[in-house]
Amino acid sequence: MPDYSRYQFVKVEAANKVATVTLNRPEAMNATNPQMHGELEQIWVDLAEDAAVNAILLTGAGRAFSAGGDVKAMAARYGTEEGKQRTLTLPSGARRLIQNMLDVGQPIIGAINGDAMGLGATIALFCDVIVASETARIADTHVKVGIVAGDGGAVIWPLLIGPARAKEFLMRGKIINGAEAAQMGLVNYAVPADAVLPKAREIAQELADGATWAIRWSKLSVNKWLKDQVNLILDASLAYEMLTFHTDDHREAARAFVDKCPPKFGGR
Repeated sequence: MPDYSRYQFVKVEAANKVATVTLNRPEAMNATNPQMHGELEQIWVDLAEDAAVNAILLTGAGRAFSAGGDVKAMAARYGTEEGKQRTLTLPSGARRLIQNMLDVGQPIIGAINGDAMGLGATIALFCDVIVASETARIADTHVKVGIVAGDGGAVIWPLLIGPARAKEFLMRGKIINGAEAAQMGLVNYAVPADAVLPKAREIAQELADGATWAIRWSKLSVNKWLKDQVNLILDASLAYEMLTFHTDDHREAARAFVDKCPPKFGGR
């Protein structure tokens, strides 16, 4: 069994063949800093090798699933040597995160207990079965901070709801709730907030107790299609995202977020 105690921002609890993985920065609405991002890249490798785990339940600590990237940290990094290095190393980590999620044999059940924004929405939507709170807000909000939806949003949204609707959501950073997401097929189920974990756990336990290899290989067969789309789109969207990290519009959006005021974009 892998040693999960070394993880700081991801908590793993295993019982009855189900591993419950909790994004664990509740004070920051589970926004991903570089350390948490690294843990999210690696955790899937450890889980894939854990013979005691037949299903994975993924959720967030506190009132959010994940607010996505840490915008305050983005604002602090803009124009610095750290920011430059981050744009050089982030694409490989972002690709690893998505690829490792798709390579896990065990089914991943997303329990979207609260808001899932930006990268948080991407991680939620790459789960195999998604149970969302009816009131959880879901959106890819990259454009709201002046950057491209490059970490997987440009891959998964069109696959789930079609290119036309996906482009509107990605270009406008449009927010919907869990109930609306279920109606359009973005998530599998929308339930009251207090029913999210029980419903997700019920599905996870059913899969954990089911025909292990039939379930795993059915998942991996469908994921071949998802991987084709990742290979087609992800590198280009990540490259565009890294370019936008160096624009004045991104700096203005990050500043406005920190100052809690509307941004004034100049197209540069």
